[in-house]
Amino acid sequence: MKIGVSLSLTSTTIDILTLARKCEELGFESLWMPEHTAIPVHVSSPWVGSADGSIPLDMAYIVDPFISLAHASAVTTNLKLGTSVCLVPERNPIVLAKEIATLDFFSKGRVMFGIGSGWLKEETELYGISFGDRAAVMRESILAMKELWTKEESEYHGKFIDFPPIRVYPKPVQNPHPPIFLGGRAKNVFRRIVSWGDGWMPTRTNPQEIEQGRREIDRLAREAGRDPATIEISVHGQTAEPELLRDFENAGAQRAMIGLPRGANQDTALAALEEIAGKVLT
Repeated sequence: MKIGVSLSLTSTTIDILTLARKCEELGFESLWMPEHTAIPVHVSSPWVGSADGSIPLDMAYIVDPFISLAHASAVTTNLKLGTSVCLVPERNPIVLAKEIATLDFFSKGRVMFGIGSGWLKEETELYGISFGDRAAVMRESILAMKELWTKEESEYHGKFIDFPPIRVYPKPVQNPHPPIFLGGRAKNVFRRIVSWGDGWMPTRTNPQEIEQGRREIDRLAREAGRDPATIEISVHGQTAEPELLRDFENAGAQRAMIGLPRGANQDTALAALEEIAGKVLT
């Protein structure tokens, strides 16, 4: 199983250059960065990660994932660089396509594009997107970005995303584009993955859910005439328990991302990386 590391990086946690260098030195496959551009002060959407639904204050302090990963790419050679997840409806797809292709170009093909439609209603609506439309906006954005990544002259005409023929460069190093992993457990997530994605990336999951998800993805892929082996499963936010990771692998997952302690400073993060590596990379 491929093992990556994830951290909600802020201005007070370990710096990205030290983190990236250490991840590569220890032999981790990948480094993953989340995204929240802004957290409204008054919200009604609960966060499932806490018992009372309250949103941690540090979500507002998360740094931009693409600038962070660009820094990481400059001091590493093999470490893969992932978003966990990029909130696609909150971004312009033309600009986003260029940013990802540029990062893939400079990193020589190391980008993994984890995406989500968002769970925080008030954050989504900051960008003029109706919360109920966010999945449709995400779909159209990704389809438009694929056009931008794979064609010399590209255009897209949808309900939410619409632009005339344009030229956008550079193109990604990866052919046809960086892999697209969908997060979440939405009702139609598996159909979306089979239709226009490359993998599933759930969090707060267990081996039983992964086994069920693997079966459903494989069934839908075969029905669509797609090879199920082209679709990866990555479990996000896991702990460094070798037995649990083996269970995930046996259930059909190809990758696990181990979460570092929330708010970890340099000493805490480096110690955690050493401990995790000793448990799951040896």
